[in-house]
Amino acid sequence: MLTISNRGLQMPSSPIRKLVPFAEAAKKKGVKVYHLNIGQPDIETPKQCLDAVRHSDFKVLEYSHSAGNESYRKKLVEYYKRVGINVTADQIIITTGGSEAILFGFMACMDAGDEVIIPEPFYANYNGFALQAGVNVVPITSSIETGFALPPIEDFEKSITSKTKAIVICNPNNPTGYLYSKDEMETLKQIIKKHNLYLFADEAYREFCYADEHTSAMHLIDVEDNIVLMDTISKRYSACGGRIGAFVTKNQNLLNATMKFAQARLSPPSFAQILGEAAVDLPDNYFETTKVEYKLRRDVIISRLNKMKGVFCPNPGGAFYAMAKLPIDDSDKFCQWLLQEFNYNNQTVMLAPATGFYGTVGLGKQEVRLAYVLNTDAINNAMDCLEKALEVYPERL
Repeated sequence: MLTISNRGLQMPSSPIRKLVPFAEAAKKKGVKVYHLNIGQPDIETPKQCLDAVRHSDFKVLEYSHSAGNESYRKKLVEYYKRVGINVTADQIIITTGGSEAILFGFMACMDAGDEVIIPEPFYANYNGFALQAGVNVVPITSSIETGFALPPIEDFEKSITSKTKAIVICNPNNPTGYLYSKDEMETLKQIIKKHNLYLFADEAYREFCYADEHTSAMHLIDVEDNIVLMDTISKRYSACGGRIGAFVTKNQNLLNATMKFAQARLSPPSFAQILGEAAVDLPDNYFETTKVEYKLRRDVIISRLNKMKGVFCPNPGGAFYAMAKLPIDDSDKFCQWLLQEFNYNNQTVMLAPATGFYGTVGLGKQEVRLAYVLNTDAINNAMDCLEKALEVYPERL
């Protein structure tokens, strides 16, 4: 009898996509589904970027350099300089989405059985990448009551062992929207310097900070070799399907090792590198306009959520996600029920159950993640659905 590997059996289901069959079934019944489950913005990909792909003129769609096209890497140097990050083109490896950058980091920096510390809740796919690399995730819990602030330094110290090799942060955070302060980044610097650890910084949402300035891990002084920046064009330019990211570090030994993984998959996508290169030349006000729109959406969804009886949602400082605590028994059951058994005016809302964003079993049962990636009219309709659903949910607490 053919068998499936333990790795395959242990691979976690995505909390973002595992309910898709129920959403599809609802749509087949004629129910309108508002997708707040996934960070797929409805904001149009810039025409200038799409035109660069449409008008590309080459006769052979060939492999690029394994590190990515030099012209694109040089363009990224310009982009990073604008946000106060000074790197060279040789310190950048273009990846197939930010996902591959994360996987490369795990594979190049850690051996099977090593440990990586991640404040939870965290981006669910970190678990999957860690499993692929044979790395054990050690979660440190942050609380919705504190708005998911960085846990105390003592919690990190207690969790560090001889097998600990790295800390992962997402800043601003997915799924919570929390924006780490400069002081919190300095705290992380102290920890990685004291214990000789890598700091993997996922900065996919760098441009979308609504109150304070973003402090990049690359801004930290005297720990340059410890820092690995993981980046992507997906959210920045509303180009999720492009699947282009970047692995950035000043650690030459790490670059050399990572390059071997890059060579093994030959090259990143060609067309999307053209798109990414064009994106660097967008007008300076592109992000200002986009950020204003996301902030408006944030304000609408947070206001609506906190007016619902029994609901609490901290105000996120960045990205386009919010984590809300609902008066429900089980977020997995509730999110499935919304799609399978509930509709209001022939409409419903799709959310991501928070259990999949925690590494500690049992946490997140009363929490959901919402992505405010739809226009305000759609968000208000979705919130109408959620409010009515909470009134009639059989297992409401």
